[in-house]
Amino acid sequence: MKLGLFTAAFPGLALEAVADWAAANGFEALELAAWPSAKAERRYAGVSHVDAASLDRAGAARIRALLAERGLVVSSLGYYPNPLDPDPAAAGQAVAHLKRVIDAAALLEAPVVGTFVGRDWRKGLEENLEAFAAAWPPIVRYAAERGVRIGIENCPMLFSADEWPAGKNLATSPAVWKRLWEIIPDGNFGLNLDPSHLVWQMIDHERVVREFGSRIFHVHAKDLMIDREGLYRNGILSLGMGWQVPRLPGLGDIDWKRFVAALYRAGYDGVVSVEHEDRDFEGSEELVKRGFLIARDTLRSYVH
Repeated sequence: MKLGLFTAAFPGLALEAVADWAAANGFEALELAAWPSAKAERRYAGVSHVDAASLDRAGAARIRALLAERGLVVSSLGYYPNPLDPDPAAAGQAVAHLKRVIDAAALLEAPVVGTFVGRDWRKGLEENLEAFAAAWPPIVRYAAERGVRIGIENCPMLFSADEWPAGKNLATSPAVWKRLWEIIPDGNFGLNLDPSHLVWQMIDHERVVREFGSRIFHVHAKDLMIDREGLYRNGILSLGMGWQVPRLPGLGDIDWKRFVAALYRAGYDGVVSVEHEDRDFEGSEELVKRGFLIARDTLRSYVH
């Protein structure tokens, strides 16, 4: 396995600066943020260390050389929109850019594009599965034709009132994943597994690795702390709002030794990419870097 990081936490740094720091501090892979270059409503959305809309072969060769000179590889391109948005224009824009990111991944020889399935949060499971069956098979085929795998992250995208009541991502649980794979059994459609989101859903993340190891294409290393006071005040029917707290690896409730051991036993030999969403280590570049180093030191004993 290789230890990497998701560049989205460095919105103010150019790719070369991120690569210099990552390589100098023991990281071996970068997951490159690839949103459209525009103002965004969500944290890190809008960060673009790869301009997928304008990338050509020459530009991709320059990026590959830049990383290779520093001993780094691209683990994935990350773009996390809502392709099933109930607004057809928003959904269309998401799918169009997702295809550009897939094209960029092919040019960069990146094996995976990390993204969301999306969801119409106002509708139930069955209606969303119908929408998925209409929208997603052509996207997965488009990626396969370019030698790219799609890794769906399992974040519910339920953090605020505008995402209530069902969240903006369908692919959140083992039962749903199985339904998605019944619709799209293609070998290039799998998971970008983030164990933190399983913790607050009370899903056994080690069992997930054992059961779905062959479908894990990429791993996000993000921890989560359950705020017991917030849980007491809000209850589980708040679906995490008010009590699930994203943390860096080592600062939350996940036993990383056991989780990484499960990955080894499942045969996973890809990248474990630190995703930094810990608000205690935001606000300055130095704090962000300090957070990544805490994660590195937590994981380095296990990820080789």
